[in-house]
Amino acid sequence: MPLNRTFCATSLFEDIIGQPLAISLLTASLEKNHIAPAYLFSGPDGIGRKLCALRFLEGLLTNGQISIRERKRLEDSNHPDVLWIEPTYQHQGKLIPASKAKEEGINLRSNLKLRIEQIKQIPHFLAQEPIEAKKGMVILEGVENIDEPAANALLKTLEEPGKGILILLSTRPECLLQTIKSRCQEIPFFRLRKDSLRQVLKKSKKPQEEALDLEDIQPEIILLANGSPGALIDHKSKLEEIPQEIWSKLNVPNASHIEALNLAKEISTKLDNSQQIWMIDWLQQHLWNKNFNPQQIKKLQILRRHLINYVQPRLAWEIALIELIERTKH
Repeated sequence: MPLNRTFCATSLFEDIIGQPLAISLLTASLEKNHIAPAYLFSGPDGIGRKLCALRFLEGLLTNGQISIRERKRLEDSNHPDVLWIEPTYQHQGKLIPASKAKEEGINLRSNLKLRIEQIKQIPHFLAQEPIEAKKGMVILEGVENIDEPAANALLKTLEEPGKGILILLSTRPECLLQTIKSRCQEIPFFRLRKDSLRQVLKKSKKPQEEALDLEDIQPEIILLANGSPGALIDHKSKLEEIPQEIWSKLNVPNASHIEALNLAKEISTKLDNSQQIWMIDWLQQHLWNKNFNPQQIKKLQILRRHLINYVQPRLAWEIALIELIERTKH
């Protein structure tokens, strides 16, 4: 039975900015009560995919109406008929969700993955009689991180979903098995234009804080964000984590060899691995805007690869910084 035609995107999805196609497709599904067994929400991080998934689930639970109670339960991951699975690290024999790793202060070097033991939870969850909803609902975050055994298990579940509904969130749908993608209705999300980006930044401010203004944000940060407000906020936060004394010495091309060696020591001792890798990304944007020199970018890319592979950081920085100085002279 179709829902009341007064239901529209401006109600349930009113806080989703800059994604008219996704809203239109999901609204049509709810209005016509044509709900697919599986959806693939594809697009970059930080542009509203998770929020849109929560609002869609709210619509499924309430026949397309807004419910503050259901919204809060979904946002707090506190609904008995919703299973949310995210990629995990393996640490001391335990699986640590990506969202919990940083707050627990765990230094993780293992790969971030969706694992078969996580995927095996899904058929068991969907086989249970829902407590309140009409169907069990599963959200799989970061599906591009799925390993091969888990992908095969997920494919089997998608082939026989029963009465459940699955929503897959992926930043890189091209990495998924075609057989998985073909069993999902794809809902595409796109990077935001500057006007939409400004709207999101204005909304995202916390109480007692001023809204972020694009004009006050470094051009390198805007370029790194590439149209994602979530990424922009994250990059701005990372920028502020770097000690000011390091930024003040980061005029790499004009530094002497001694200054480069001292800077390499300071970076490798004061910054953790993830901060160093982020700084390389910032430097690539900065130097490209300043010099348009592909050789400098290549040197930094090699440095990035070394740090990802846990080559001795101080040595890697020393070599890279000196090579950048020499490349500038020639």
